[in-house]
Amino acid sequence: MVKAGILGFAHGHVMAYGGRWRDMPELGVKITAGWDHDRSRAEESCAALGGAAVMDSAEALVQSDVDAVVISSETLYHPELCELAAAAGKAIICYKPLALTLSAADRIAAAVEKYGVPFTLGYQMRVDPQNIKIKELITSGQIGDIYAYRRRHGLATHLWTGFENTWHNDPALNRDIFADDSAHPIDMLNWLFGVPETVMAELSTMNSPKIPNDTGVALFKYKNGLIAEISSYFACSAAEITTEVYGSRGAVQQYFGDGPSTRLPHGTEGLKYFIEGNADWTLSGIPSPAGHGERIAAQAVPFAEFLSGKRPPICSITEARDSLKMALACYLSAQTGERVKIDDKRLYTI
Repeated sequence: MVKAGILGFAHGHVMAYGGRWRDMPELGVKITAGWDHDRSRAEESCAALGGAAVMDSAEALVQSDVDAVVISSETLYHPELCELAAAAGKAIICYKPLALTLSAADRIAAAVEKYGVPFTLGYQMRVDPQNIKIKELITSGQIGDIYAYRRRHGLATHLWTGFENTWHNDPALNRDIFADDSAHPIDMLNWLFGVPETVMAELSTMNSPKIPNDTGVALFKYKNGLIAEISSYFACSAAEITTEVYGSRGAVQQYFGDGPSTRLPHGTEGLKYFIEGNADWTLSGIPSPAGHGERIAAQAVPFAEFLSGKRPPICSITEARDSLKMALACYLSAQTGERVKIDDKRLYTI
């Protein structure tokens, strides 16, 4: 049984997969302790997950009798907490995004390398069964050379009363919602195709001036000519299609792959693909969850497998840093109006 400690409960997803660990001891992970700079949040969360609240410091938790830590604090604190955990020799799950800045990401990478601890970033899209099927269809060549890719990704958070007062919108703690949640589809793009050469992006604040960058579109271009669009809408009340892939021998369509698209009544057949020579679409047979919360909670299994040494990192530190660079390049492009290279040195100023 892996004994896990939680460093910060700001990112509420830990309550979903942590709840699965609590309820499914066969997964082999037990939350024994948790810490948060917000004492009441630590007490309430630990009471729900069955661990003891460590009230004095994060350092006290990493020095306690735990084998691994989950870092789900506000993004600002990721470097400090990763350094503490790595120095103590703990396996680390750091929930996305990796960091606020590229310099902060470098700190985390240096600590992981120095102490040689197991590390993964938590990215739900990499372990979603339908997304794994999409990757298989691409990498196997079944739909031919890939010419175009699009991911529409959304949340309804900017329509929620009071959302502007949450830590997600504090630029010191989390930059903004584009940095926080576009991290998902941007990393999925990295996972599917690797790091692109350039990006052109536009960011807009449409719903409320108190909550910036609720709408963003980024066009990534690869050396082979592939154009990949990431469209992020965070004042999105409803949607259906999420992922589109167009190749020389076929196409892939995915529906019901995020929160807005599972909000309304929907079917379970969310993924289909067409290959030239066939008479019709092929249904994947992989069911779509009733709600997006099921996808988040399902991370409990791959996270447990990582902590138990049964699988490699879901997202390595190198991949996580690359995905952050892709996101920061969107900001640089939107600010300058330029097509930006993903390795542009100016990313250190963002």
